[in-house]
Amino acid sequence: MKKAAGFVIFRRLCGEIQYLLLKASYGDFHWSSPKGHVDPGEDDFTTALRETKEEAGYDEKDLIIYKDTPLELNYEVKGKPKIVIYWLAELRNPCQEPILSEEHTALKWLPKEAAKECVGFKDNQVMIDRFHNMIVKQDKPE
Repeated sequence: MKKAAGFVIFRRLCGEIQYLLLKASYGDFHWSSPKGHVDPGEDDFTTALRETKEEAGYDEKDLIIYKDTPLELNYEVKGKPKIVIYWLAELRNPCQEPILSEEHTALKWLPKEAAKECVGFKDNQVMIDRFHNMIVKQDKPE
């Protein structure tokens, strides 16, 4: 079974929460959060960090990572099951733009609803909603 891991990265700009999506330079040119395959001997979190650095140029010190609340997506790619584990991560400096690798041709920062439209996949949309709710809940004073 294929396994991948990544971060759903968001920033706060002018009072708006925006999500980072990258456009793949291969296949169906889909939009998604930074993620990649788990290498042998690597744990999921290490993979997420490595792939985010490779694909977006952000490393751990650039991000506030919600380590305790990963979400797991299960779906099929070309008929084979795949698991992707995502952690939510906030960009510390909202003006720090990503540095793309050759794996992606474009990037967008989008508010929640536009991000959901852009990713298209139902389970990905549900994940964005769930992460968004975590952010909003955390922002509310008790």
